[in-house]
Parts: sequence; structure tokens; C-alpha cells
Amino acid sequence: MTAVLRIAAFSDGNTGGNPAGVWIGDVLPDAARMQAIAADVGFSETAFAAPEGEDWRVRYFSPAMEVPFCGHATIALGAALAHRHGDRRFQLHLNEAVISVSGRRDGNTIAAALQSPPTRSAALDPSLRDQLLDLFGYAAADLDPKIPPAKIHAGADHAVLGLRSRAALARMAYDFAHGRTLMEQAGLVTIALVHVETPQLFHVRNAFAAGGVVEDPATGAAAAAFAGYLRDIGWPHGGAIDIVQGEDMGARSLIRAEIGEAGGSSIRVSGTARFMDA
Repeated sequence: MTAVLRIAAFSDGNTGGNPAGVWIGDVLPDAARMQAIAADVGFSETAFAAPEGEDWRVRYFSPAMEVPFCGHATIALGAALAHRHGDRRFQLHLNEAVISVSGRRDGNTIAAALQSPPTRSAALDPSLRDQLLDLFGYAAADLDPKIPPAKIHAGADHAVLGLRSRAALARMAYDFAHGRTLMEQAGLVTIALVHVETPQLFHVRNAFAAGGVVEDPATGAAAAAFAGYLRDIGWPHGGAIDIVQGEDMGARSLIRAEIGEAGGSSIRVSGTARFMDA
């Protein structure tokens, strides 16, 4: 069996980032085997890739389930492919989309960028909003009216809640079992809690109970969906935003999202990746 690489995506240089497993082989294992490998690795996601002509067939598994798209595992995969095949762009065939990732070696780290699936967003149902506020112990007064609660999408569904203060973001906590049930019922992969520092700089935490993980230190898929949402609401993003995530976990991670003008179009999400010690 091919060894699983362990790569931290969206790192802050040679520290931080979100660990992902990367499995590359000639043929993908069956779904049950991939699920077992992902559970054994224990990271929030493991990407599985096998060549398909000149392109790559890719599937993503968390410890608890398969997910349709995972940004940080895609960045990690781009780093692994660039390390193996050289600096270039790789076409990826996912279960429900075709995307690309590029990798460029740069000393001890690898710079990687992905093009997300198309984005979309809609207002969050008020009853679900209230359930999410109750889950995290927030009140309506904690919400930032500049970022209305929404259901956002870029290959997978997420919810976003904007918070007025960094202190409210720092105290994020929730009952894991209840959160997982609620997310499964609502069809949410993650719940993004967001605080605005400037129009182009955001602090974010992502609950990922649906995937069997309390919190992700970096979430590229949710970053793409959030960037698409900002475009939808006419946010003054200036073409790109930067996201700082994982600080409250001691794993500072840096994500950049570049936003085109066309509504619903792909978001370019980039960062660095570092190979972790075995």
C-alpha cells in the first residue's frame, strides 16, 4: 500500500497550517479502504489521487465521511504532485467538479494554488441561524450586520456567521455531538465564524463536527465559498482577501483568496505547504 504523505497546508512559513494526508497511487482503493485509511491518519481530511490520462482522479475523506471537496487537502496534494512531477498545473477530476491545482517549489515549502468549483450563496434560514447561535452560545447582538448569516458554497455547503468582536471569535466552543447532528441535518460540511479586521483581512474559525473534527486550523473550501459570498453581497474586497485561521488553536494558518468579477465564478485560493516529519 502506498504510504500516506503528511503535509500541512496554508502554513505560516515553516510553522502552522492544517495537516492533511495525501495518498498517491496508480489506482484508487475502494471507498471503504480509503475511509479506513483516512480514519487511521486522523487528520481532518486525506486526499486520494490516481492518474487519469494526463489528469488526476481525486477523492477526499475525513475520519468520518467522504467530502466532495477539500481546499487544504487540495493544496497539500498540489505540493505533493509538484514535489514529484515538477512545478506546474494539475487538472483534478472530483466527484462533482473538475478543478485545478498548481505547485511551485520554494526552498523548504511549496507554494500552491487551486481554482475552486463555482460559488453560490443564499440567506441562512432564520431557524437554522438561531440553532447555530444556540450551539455556540452566541446572542443575536454578537452578529456583525455587515456579514449577514448565510449558506455558502464552493464545492460543498457551509454556513457563515459574522461576529462583531475578535473576543467573541476567541471564545468559540460547542457541544460536539449536538453540533455534528445539527450539521448533518442541515447538510453543512463546516460552520465558519468570521471577524472582520479590515475589508481585506479576516480572522476565521471553522467547526467541522460533520467530518469528525472539532475545528480546522485552515479551510480552503470554506475560504473559497466565503470569498464568493463577499462578491455576492458587494463587499469592497478589492479583488482579494486574506484569511488568518488557526491562531486560537496554536496553528496559525494563512489563506489568500482572489476574487474575479463574474458572479459565481471560481475563486483562486493559495498558500504555502510544508512537509511534516513522519
